[in-house]
Amino acid sequence: MHAIHIKEHGGPEVMEWTELPDPVPGPGEALVRLGAAGVNYMDTGARGQGAPGWAAPLVLGAEGMGYVTALGEGVEDLAVGDRVAWYYHPGSYAELLAVPADSLVKVPEGISDETAAALMLQGITANHFSTETYAVKPGDTAVVHAAAGGVGLLLTQMIKARGGTVIGLVSREEKVAVAEEAGADHVVVWSGGGFEDRIKELTGGEGADVVFDGGGTETFRSSQLALRPHGVHAYYGPIMGVPTFRPTDLPNSILLSYPVMSHHVPTRDALLRRTGEIFDMVLAGKLKVRIGGRYPLKEAARAHADIESRRTTGKLLLLP
Repeated sequence: MHAIHIKEHGGPEVMEWTELPDPVPGPGEALVRLGAAGVNYMDTGARGQGAPGWAAPLVLGAEGMGYVTALGEGVEDLAVGDRVAWYYHPGSYAELLAVPADSLVKVPEGISDETAAALMLQGITANHFSTETYAVKPGDTAVVHAAAGGVGLLLTQMIKARGGTVIGLVSREEKVAVAEEAGADHVVVWSGGGFEDRIKELTGGEGADVVFDGGGTETFRSSQLALRPHGVHAYYGPIMGVPTFRPTDLPNSILLSYPVMSHHVPTRDALLRRTGEIFDMVLAGKLKVRIGGRYPLKEAARAHADIESRRTTGKLLLLP
């Protein structure tokens, strides 16, 4: 089989289309033939500087969907031919994967392969953000950074489904219509910090109830200043930089949350519950996935360059 492998960390140029031995499923694992892999900013961080569990040499990629081709010992709730998806399995930029069966969910009929691949990591993230990090209620106002991106588009729709108002931030004028199509009530074109006055203006001087901030150090302070007293700053942008601050720097008695990925689905039951909710929203027509780009798996480096350019919208997929 072939996979996208790196020998050292660096720019997209370190990504190599490499022939590797076919994996063999061990006990509790399923062998999966890739149908589509999702591209995430997390992948660019793993490639660029690494992270715990992502030290070179390695195969990149974390999420995707595919077809079960063989079962390891002890796997009883899957069958050869099943369509399955996973939200986190290191090494997903590969034609074949041996994945723990407990990490796989069956894809319902009515959900396309591309939709399933696009929904897993970012859909679960958006679901966690809008239900537990801050349980959006009717009448709440939420600021969504990168509102035309993969997480932003899904998060906007989930907030609207729960009765909230969305102020979307986008980096370019051409992204406004994309965010509006997802349901954003207001869209502000802004890059970096300094947007808090505009948010206060749009909220009648009150500030937002929650800011979902993946913008990194540049947006950290403005996100906090854009909140009402006791509002929630949900910061999820470590790849974009980790700020330092003192607790006494927090304005308006706001609450700061850092919702980490491992807490999205800490158990198998949580994985099934969240994916079930997301799939049901798609089947009911309440959640639409925008595919912003499709690339051959062997051209993953081009997808990385595009997502890092900040010119893309929606979800980028790699197809074998």
